[in-house]
Amino acid sequence: MKRLFLVMVGGLMSSGLVLADSQDRLDHFEGAPSENLPQALENIQEGNQRLNQLLSAETLSDEQMGEIHMLTYTLENALQRIDQEVDAMAISLEEVHLGSETLDQERVSSNGAAYLEAAAPLTNQ
Repeated sequence: MKRLFLVMVGGLMSSGLVLADSQDRLDHFEGAPSENLPQALENIQEGNQRLNQLLSAETLSDEQMGEIHMLTYTLENALQRIDQEVDAMAISLEEVHLGSETLDQERVSSNGAAYLEAAAPLTNQ
């Protein structure tokens, strides 16, 4: 289930989904921070569970709508962190790819290690 979610998130990000720029709208709440990838994944998991609970109601009260509104800030923070981290992983992986083309063992080893370390939270390693 978690892998499916991560694949879906990756697909959305790679398909050009862009989060709304926080400067282009009024920000009332900051949401929970996502300082690193593991924290972002935790915030996504917890936030999605809560959003699912709220959306399971037949109708949403004003209070529930307010909670959803606040929750979206935390989820947006998490998605932005995931996007940043995945971009960095892609750069490392591209270096591995280019290094393998030129048989540059040092380039492959150092960037491969950086990629694997960065990607570990996505694969529970």
